[in-house]
Amino acid sequence: MHFENLISTIKARRVDLKVNQENLAKLSGVGLRTLKQFESGKGNPTLQTVQKIAAVLGLEVCLMVKSEITDEKGKDTL
Repeated sequence: MHFENLISTIKARRVDLKVNQENLAKLSGVGLRTLKQFESGKGNPTLQTVQKIAAVLGLEVCLMVKSEITDEKGKDTL
């Protein structure tokens, strides 16, 4: 769910700034194929790749890590 939000935010920002995929790829140093796969939800980009794309668009990538591991009492163990 969160990954889809990331994709739609980046794509919407690119469109708002009137930057096509080819120019974004050049400006960010990310391959065009990688960018197209990312925007279509088919790619699995590294965090570094996402940060490069976001930086060109003036966006900041923030990560939230939540533990899904719980003890027998239902409390997070991390």
